[in-house]
Parts: sequence; structure tokens; C-alpha cells
Amino acid sequence: MTVLLELDGVRAAYGPVQALFSIDLALAEGEVLALLGRNGMGKTTTVRTIMRMLPLAGGRVSFAGQDISRLPSHRAAQLGLGLVPEGRRCFAPLTVSENLSVAARPGEWTLPRVLELFPRLGERMGQPARTLSGGEQQMLAIARALLTNPRALILDEATEGLAPVVRAEIWAAIRALKGKGISILVIDKSLKDLRTVADRAAIVERGRTVWHGAMADMGEDAVARHLGV
Repeated sequence: MTVLLELDGVRAAYGPVQALFSIDLALAEGEVLALLGRNGMGKTTTVRTIMRMLPLAGGRVSFAGQDISRLPSHRAAQLGLGLVPEGRRCFAPLTVSENLSVAARPGEWTLPRVLELFPRLGERMGQPARTLSGGEQQMLAIARALLTNPRALILDEATEGLAPVVRAEIWAAIRALKGKGISILVIDKSLKDLRTVADRAAIVERGRTVWHGAMADMGEDAVARHLGV
């Protein structure tokens, strides 16, 4: 399989505080990769580094065969990196329609297609995003990212804090996206759900990649050692 996104020995810091010491991972075309780790171990910092929202202190980030380590974040997004950030971060005063149109780019993903994936949004097009439920805001964040027509979609805690029925809808959407061949990097705490969709996994601990391999090969020993409370 062709590698689409690759991190090689990535290091990053917040001012004088180093947060990433050696992150290595690779996302192939059409693959779903789970990025795992306990809270505070560097998952979201890794995402921020991929999206060029945090400068590299060392190592390399490559996307679609291009070194993007020094690109500004808007250029990385234009190359085809789509982010659904932790906490949703919709444009609260804008309507659902405006949220969806503001970042849309030509491509396979169109408004009718995202509304087919999330029919509930079609009923809310004229409402300000701030009036939506948490689950609807998450659907809006995913739909907005899809309308940028990304080559890789990054989902950072896309089901956190949602009701079980809404989480089930989001996981169903992720499985549908996988079926359409979209490359996805997903961060989530639900191993049970991740095992139904992820092809491979990478575990980070204290800013380092400590395990990577096929999701099916991640045994209980690795889970207990690196993910247990």
C-alpha cells in the first residue's frame, strides 16, 4: 500500500517544554489508523504537529510524497489534510449552511453527499451552529471537513462526551467513510469501536511511539501496559 502520511522521529515543544520526543507513524492510502494513548501522552500534540499548528523541533512530516515539515497550516490543509478537532469548534454564530459552505472545495464530496451521510443536518440548515446539540455539532464538524475534499481525514476524539445513540451514528459514519476508501487517522478512547474500523494502530506514551502494528495484533498485554489506568 502507498503511504500517504508519514511521521519520522517527530519532536515538538510548547516553548521550553518538550512534548514530543520521537513520534513515528504511517497512514496508507485507504487505511484507518488508530492513534492511541492515555490522556496527556501526546496524541493531540501529534495532530497539531501534523496540521502544522505547532512547529517541529526535529524529525519530518511527509504527506503525499512531499515534506510538509515547514509548511504553514493553511498550505497543509490545501494539500488535502482535513481535521475534525477535539471539541468540535464549529463557527457558532454561523448557520449550518454557512458552516458547510465556508470551507467547501470542489471534489467528490458535495453538499448532497454529506447530507446523505448526516441527514439530520439537512433539517437544520438555517439554524445557527450554537443551537445544535453536541452530537449535531460533531456531525457538522465532520461534514465541514469532508467538504474540503481531503485525501486524509483526522478525527480527534470525535465521539467524546456524546450520548450512546449519537456515538453509534458517528461510528456508523466512520465505517461508511472507510468503505469509500478515505484515509483516516482516528483518536478515540473506545477500543471496542476502534477494533471494528481500524486496520492498524499506533500507541504513544510520553511523547514517543511505543507500539505499532495491525489492530488485530494488539493484545491485552499491550493494552494493559500502555492504555490501562
